[in-house]
Amino acid sequence: MSTLAAPVSHLRENPFEVAREQLAQVADVFNLDANLVNVLGQCKKAVEVSVPTRRDNGSVSVFHGFRVTHNIARGPSKGGIRYHPDVTLDEVKALAMWMTWKCALMGIPFGGAKGGIVCNPKELSRDELERMTRRYTSEIINEIGPERDIPAPDVGTDANVMAWIFDTYSMNKGHSVLGVVTGKPITIGGSLGREEATARGALYCLREALRQQQRGFDGLTVAVQGFGNVGSYLARFLTQNGASVVAVSDSSGGLHNSSGIDIAAATAHKQETGALQGFRGADSITNEELLLVDCEVLAPCALEQVVTGENADKMKARIICEGANGPLTPAADEILEERGVLILPDILANAGGVVVSYFEWVQGLQEYFWKEDEVNAKLNDIVTRAFTQTWELSEHRSISMRMAAYGLAVQRVAEATTTRGLYP
Repeated sequence: MSTLAAPVSHLRENPFEVAREQLAQVADVFNLDANLVNVLGQCKKAVEVSVPTRRDNGSVSVFHGFRVTHNIARGPSKGGIRYHPDVTLDEVKALAMWMTWKCALMGIPFGGAKGGIVCNPKELSRDELERMTRRYTSEIINEIGPERDIPAPDVGTDANVMAWIFDTYSMNKGHSVLGVVTGKPITIGGSLGREEATARGALYCLREALRQQQRGFDGLTVAVQGFGNVGSYLARFLTQNGASVVAVSDSSGGLHNSSGIDIAAATAHKQETGALQGFRGADSITNEELLLVDCEVLAPCALEQVVTGENADKMKARIICEGANGPLTPAADEILEERGVLILPDILANAGGVVVSYFEWVQGLQEYFWKEDEVNAKLNDIVTRAFTQTWELSEHRSISMRMAAYGLAVQRVAEATTTRGLYP
């Protein structure tokens, strides 16, 4: 039996401390009560579990897993589960806190949660992934539920993983519980439009930002870092709307073509080979070089803290659309704001996934499912409303879009906390 230790993390700063510092800044700008900040700055619950998993060769590996609930003042907690070698407890706590703000900004009745397992899913067979997922679900089964805490896909997980969690939970309860997870396959209660929802929400957010500049997608040059669920769909939607995607990347490296990349062909190449590397329709670049290419919009859709104080002043993009959670460090944020770069913050730009997860949860509870155009129309309404509210507050208070978004969200959670009171 082997116990797998976490590798050295890619994170340059402690993400939970970054999240707490963001909260402190919001509290200062919006004059929040210090006692409320003390409450909101901590996670309600953090569970750490071991996940022994039998490998295909008969050996047993023990993985480390987490599930964190940040806040439930506005409803049950909601948040993804990620499988990645660099998962840490503080990363999961930060992601849970950001999820609380994201749900509040979108006006949906959830608090924030997050989960993860320290592993490299690419090195596990499908059978090993299923056994690991089912054991992890069994370890956290008392923490999750449709009225308690509802997981969803995140980095390294997908609809298949959600199906295994749904089945494991339901088998333990003795009946199918559709609302226990979202992001499920359509055949077992998933929602139409859920898979593309995060990217579609980012598209709507970017569309509204361009509208404020009295322009559209035609001729817009974009670089997309990350070619997983969010990045690949966003690149596809952008090209369908007339933009030119000049750079894309995945964990194997990046591609650049100043005349625009054929996203359909690049997607087909990745599906066939498992990586973007080797695609002949563009030049090879690194993920780091992608961040600095000549483009109007950069969409970091991979992991946290890829834009830092070391590379922010070299970037050419004038709009950053945060498809990932926390892709900018505080130092990068400050540099880019001083340079007049418009930053569409993560809790606004990538909230489409949790919005449609909410739709899936509602549909599952009602056992009545919507058409895809209904889902997309409702998503458009919610994202557009949140953008407008954020933009107007940013203009009114002369503050950044990030500060405006966080200000709206934190104040809503603070109000709910005050209204409910402190028990006992």
